[in-house]
Amino acid sequence: MREIAAVGDKLAAARQMVGRVIFGQDAVIDETLIALLAGGHALLIGVPGLAKTKLVETFAIVLGLDNKRIQFTPDLMPADILGSEVLEEDESGRRFFRFIPGPIFCQLLMADEINRASPRTQSALLQAMQEKEASVAGARHALPHPFHVLATQNPLEQEGTYPLPEAQLDRFLMQIDVGYPDRAAEREMLLATTGAEETRPSPIMDAAALDRAQRLVRRIPVGESVVEAILALVRAGRPGSEDAGAASRHIAWGPGPRASQALMLAVRARALLEGRLAPSVEDVIRLAPPVLRHRMALTFAARAEGVQMSDVVAQLVQPFR
Repeated sequence: MREIAAVGDKLAAARQMVGRVIFGQDAVIDETLIALLAGGHALLIGVPGLAKTKLVETFAIVLGLDNKRIQFTPDLMPADILGSEVLEEDESGRRFFRFIPGPIFCQLLMADEINRASPRTQSALLQAMQEKEASVAGARHALPHPFHVLATQNPLEQEGTYPLPEAQLDRFLMQIDVGYPDRAAEREMLLATTGAEETRPSPIMDAAALDRAQRLVRRIPVGESVVEAILALVRAGRPGSEDAGAASRHIAWGPGPRASQALMLAVRARALLEGRLAPSVEDVIRLAPPVLRHRMALTFAARAEGVQMSDVVAQLVQPFR
């Protein structure tokens, strides 16, 4: 209990510091922090100008993480992400290969406009996001710990973009939709960001503190009712299964076991973020949309009827309200 209280105070300070820089996005800040506490990756989707890139940069400073940024473009190659081996020669004339690490060797990687790179390049992240290591020329190289990917994506401009493969989407613990700020928050942002001085974030935690918080998340107990709610919710989204719900008729393929794992970690992280000793079913309801919406696909008939993924997720969680 003392450890939860101490970590909770640090997290509250970190959340407050990020909120001083990013205006009107409290839910986005909380969901991003939950994804990091759960040890996962997050995909931030929103129209241009909503400070997605600034949000990632701010989190890197506040959490004290070594960070790198990759601007994804159609001509980006896997070696531009992972690194490559170069042939060198020593003074005696002996030749050897030396590995030069790419920008992925950091603690927080910002993949900006990730859907602009080709599927071949995007696949360079698959092993890193799941196994926390990268293979180059047959040799495995461990990534720093902790390692997180925060990717951004523009949902409007689809010219020159490539859809993310389902296997890569599944590796993102959460898909976080970034919306417009309300009027009061936008007014505050105008006054704070167009003057002579602009608020700059300062470090609140470091990598070791984040690692301790992540280990604490996995120690938080989960009640049987929450476990059953997670299982019932995820399995209800699988068409053709014995646990499929009414909403599954709109789903072409549903969430796999990794979705259950992600939701379990996310509800634990939310409980820690709010200083509670255990998660509740309300946490499951609250985190179901960001955890599930990128792990399912609508059928052709559902798209033709104008059904949205948000509608399907709302139907899935309805029995638990």
